[in-house]
Amino acid sequence: MDLIQVDIIGLSTSPSSGGAYALVLGEVGGNRRLPIIIGASEAQAIALELEKIDPPRPMTHDLLRDVFRSVRANVSEIVIDELREGTFYAKIRYEFEGEEQELDARPSDAVALAVRVDVPIYVEVKVLEEAGIPTEEDGESPSVPVRSSEPKPKEKPASPKSNIERMQAELQKAIEDEEYEKAARLRDEIERLTGKSN
Repeated sequence: MDLIQVDIIGLSTSPSSGGAYALVLGEVGGNRRLPIIIGASEAQAIALELEKIDPPRPMTHDLLRDVFRSVRANVSEIVIDELREGTFYAKIRYEFEGEEQELDARPSDAVALAVRVDVPIYVEVKVLEEAGIPTEEDGESPSVPVRSSEPKPKEKPASPKSNIERMQAELQKAIEDEEYEKAARLRDEIERLTGKSN
């Protein structure tokens, strides 16, 4: 299994998401982003730990961390290893009594645990190739101009030849604007449409 290490780039939401968030993972040493839609409570659990905010009572993922510690099991890594019918799957890999083992988990829960026990997060290459969104090389968006006092005139792109080209242009704009949830929806729709035409 070929794995690529990723870091948490951020959490984002949109009013149209119905309370869902996009957990955005970025390829270490690369330019791809992997947005994963997660629930509000999982997003809160990740955000609280990233911000080093201690809740008054242990949250579910704190409890999971403490259970691993109490039985002397060492979590070694988190692997997002499958994408099936639009759903991501993950594994929590750990060592217990000298034996390597793994647990099936939702990526949001696995990542929430990873930030608590400070272990690396990996994504299977085929998953990143299928669902990753490429960005500029340095992770920045240099194509976005520095703000000036004058409004930039709207550029009219050459009229797209097809619906696919229009959607690809929207996808690129969503990536530049860091609207990863929208980018993921557009990517999936483009793949659906191009899959039918091939």
